[in-house]
Amino acid sequence: MRVSGITGNIRGAMFIRPDGSSVRPTLAIIDDPQTDQSARSLSQTQERLAIVNGAISGLAGPGKRTAMIMPCTVIRAGDLADQVLDRDRNPLWQGERTKLVYAFPKQEKLWEEYARLRAESLRCDGDGTPATEFYARHRAEMDEGAVIAWPERHHPDELSAVQHAMNLKLRSESAFWAEYQNEPLPEKTLEDEGVLTPDQIAQKLNGHKRGEAPIGCNHLTMFIDVQGKLLFYCVCGWEEDFTGYVLDYGAYPEQKRPYFTLREAQRTLQTVARGAGLEGAIYAGLEALVNEHLAREWRRDDGAALRIGMCLIDANWGTSTDVVYQFCRQSTHSAVLLPSHGRYVGAAGKPFSEYIRRPGERVGLNWRIPGVQGKRAVRHALFDSNYWKSFIHSRLAVSMGDRGCLSLFGRDPEAHRLFADHLTAEYRVRTEGRGRVVDEWKLRPEARDNHWLDGLTGCAVGAAILGLALRAGSTNSSDERKRVRLSEIKRKRMLQS
Repeated sequence: MRVSGITGNIRGAMFIRPDGSSVRPTLAIIDDPQTDQSARSLSQTQERLAIVNGAISGLAGPGKRTAMIMPCTVIRAGDLADQVLDRDRNPLWQGERTKLVYAFPKQEKLWEEYARLRAESLRCDGDGTPATEFYARHRAEMDEGAVIAWPERHHPDELSAVQHAMNLKLRSESAFWAEYQNEPLPEKTLEDEGVLTPDQIAQKLNGHKRGEAPIGCNHLTMFIDVQGKLLFYCVCGWEEDFTGYVLDYGAYPEQKRPYFTLREAQRTLQTVARGAGLEGAIYAGLEALVNEHLAREWRRDDGAALRIGMCLIDANWGTSTDVVYQFCRQSTHSAVLLPSHGRYVGAAGKPFSEYIRRPGERVGLNWRIPGVQGKRAVRHALFDSNYWKSFIHSRLAVSMGDRGCLSLFGRDPEAHRLFADHLTAEYRVRTEGRGRVVDEWKLRPEARDNHWLDGLTGCAVGAAILGLALRAGSTNSSDERKRVRLSEIKRKRMLQS
């Protein structure tokens, strides 16, 4: 059964018997419901899961259950097969991972020698016979501890299934773990070091209710990412030392689905603002979103009332730039609204620290607010998007309870699945240029949406504009604390005296 593209046919599946009575399927065998491409696409994975758990599971009709069997192969961590086989996430599926090897041989040094002999033979246009002869001499020792699922499975030129399995592992480590063990190796590169996975981000929960600020918060910031169909927003609470809490996030208009993509949005700005053009729909959406959140009193868990002190609105998209500036100028909340432009500053680019400060400008750590220029007559913010994305991921990597930690509301990790996917839609590449090392963030090929990553980044920039800064002693995942010897302290005191 193919999963994609047949939802309508599945829902209407009904067969007529010769006597005229109808019957619906009560058993569905879903054979390998993903491709290499769909396994690497977050949205396609969720689409196919929705079809399996929705249309296919309801084949039997009202009042009846549909039995489902799914032979599948895990291609990468987090794909459809990996999720279905995870009994903690999907206990109803009763997933079981079959493996070629359930226990590996104990004599690693003998197998290392086998690998060396085999590689030398193949490099010299041989067929690996010296390695097979070595295995024949030491077979009892080399098989010790090995447990193979199918002892008879091996090629004619191999002596056993153990040798066959080890040859597959030597041929390609990643293919062996994915195709034969159903446990694909993590797809991490050097550039991904220090960047959390979606699961790790979704687990960073502080237990507070949605929209409720912890007692340490004194500042709230908001960011709105402007797209043609939707507005993505994020609201964060901050302590003075940049310890942060995601209080709320979402899309306007609300999609009322736990997982969606911008491309497939069903309720859009144009459908809500009927009769309005693109610019008018964006203006109406901004007005509704800002009035709802900035006029609201956000409660702290000690009962104190807080209001959003800074709201940045993305003005990078040329089609919406003038609309954003016009809205920020005319809104009743204009005092806390600021159009913003994220700038991609690579290693070869001019860093913000090298800009000359002019009269009337505000300048901070990789952000600045130039003086009013041109016809728009509205101040705006510029910031280094690469720096602040690295900053956000560093905050997410800080352990719960440490200074500078960034956490999410609630207690249910699954509720943040889409948000976590947005936050990990980009990967960083550490590059050097002009005597400095910087992180350059790029969109992953399989990812589609990164709008809440932009939103969370903008919230941090807004907090910096309000005056927040990391204090000495705040934990940073990319920095190591410098150890000071007692002898150095004594020497400094002697010099001072």
